[in-house]
Amino acid sequence: MNLWWRLLLIRLRQVRAPRISLWDTHVTTFRVVPTDLDVLLHMNNARYLALMDLGRYDLLRRSGWWAQILKRGWGAVVAGQTITYRRSLRLGQRFVLRTRVVGMDDRWAYLEQRFMVGDDLYAHALVRVRFVKRAGGTVDMADLLEAIGDVPERLTVEPWMTDWTHHTRHPVD
Repeated sequence: MNLWWRLLLIRLRQVRAPRISLWDTHVTTFRVVPTDLDVLLHMNNARYLALMDLGRYDLLRRSGWWAQILKRGWGAVVAGQTITYRRSLRLGQRFVLRTRVVGMDDRWAYLEQRFMVGDDLYAHALVRVRFVKRAGGTVDMADLLEAIGDVPERLTVEPWMTDWTHHTRHPVD
């Protein structure tokens, strides 16, 4: 339930927040609340993934891309993610989630998400996203690129990212 409250808070903040580019690093601020904790009294592993959803949503809304997705009858789904936990987030601790598009290949969009307290990295994730049509099927990458425009050249998908993608691909892909 607290994720719905957090989603509402994000939506309220977006009303006054300036628009950003889809290619910017977006920062979403959070605080660890009691429902985030596991039995060891630090933020539960699954909560990181749920908050990552909110960070990606925040980036898409603030960039205006969310409206474009809805207008076209598309949706974005997580097809894979890998996360490394470096430090524990504790009750009451403020942290930021930095979300940015890393790049795209012929099938996927890749996003990086970092949980930070000040300059300290607490967790780092790579997320592989696919765009799908609400009517069924996937969005062709050419159609996606036509909709979003040119991808900045500075954004590149590194070999380890595609290697990770290929190693997690199921025989039915």
